[in-house]
Amino acid sequence: MSGHSKWKTIKHQKGAADAKRGQVFTKLGNAITIAVKQGGGTTDPDSNPRLRLALESARAVNMPKENMQRAIDRGAGKGEGEELHEAIYEGFAPHGVNVIVEAATDNPQRTSSEIKNIFVKNGGSFGQPGSSSYLFKRIGEIFVKKSGKSFDDIFALALDSGAEDIEDTGEEAIVYTGVSDLFKVKDDLVSKGLEITEAKPSLKPVTTIALPKEDYDKVIDFLSNLEELDDVQEVYSNLQIQ
Repeated sequence: MSGHSKWKTIKHQKGAADAKRGQVFTKLGNAITIAVKQGGGTTDPDSNPRLRLALESARAVNMPKENMQRAIDRGAGKGEGEELHEAIYEGFAPHGVNVIVEAATDNPQRTSSEIKNIFVKNGGSFGQPGSSSYLFKRIGEIFVKKSGKSFDDIFALALDSGAEDIEDTGEEAIVYTGVSDLFKVKDDLVSKGLEITEAKPSLKPVTTIALPKEDYDKVIDFLSNLEELDDVQEVYSNLQIQ
């Protein structure tokens, strides 16, 4: 699991400190809008777990309250702009690495074209639905800031809270849970005094693919190019991160 967690940590830290704040806010705003829409228009985070997570992620990077409210209104059908849709794309990066792309878009045709263009130009290929997803497991991820605590201390607290696994990434630990247990474990960790920087559903590859340095760098560039698209919310792969 180490390769998976390292890539997630890189993206997590990059998202929190990204100089392109406007792009970060756009992605988070889209996540909030989709959360409201998928929650049947429910704008109360206590009744809409997905919205609660999206708002917590937005607050973590100091997204302005007015931006969050606009995104909520849009999801409830009260705001301006075209309706957002969720879209999932599957395919293969160079060297057979499996990839899943989650997007939120007001123009599926445009988004599909942009993503497909990156696949084609970088030696990858689009796949049919199910061509990559069977190699991933849906999980919950909780990023815990160590704040002076040892990994062993956090490990014990996480297991006691119902975590399935935990991994040390340096300044943080990533706690893995079942998707249905995500909120329970997160709230329990907070009650035990741990600082949570992010919690969200995620995908973890069942197995990973290791590549030599030159090929590895090419795939990392490919994944980063996908991440840069405004409509892209998450990019998952089964590349073993070095």
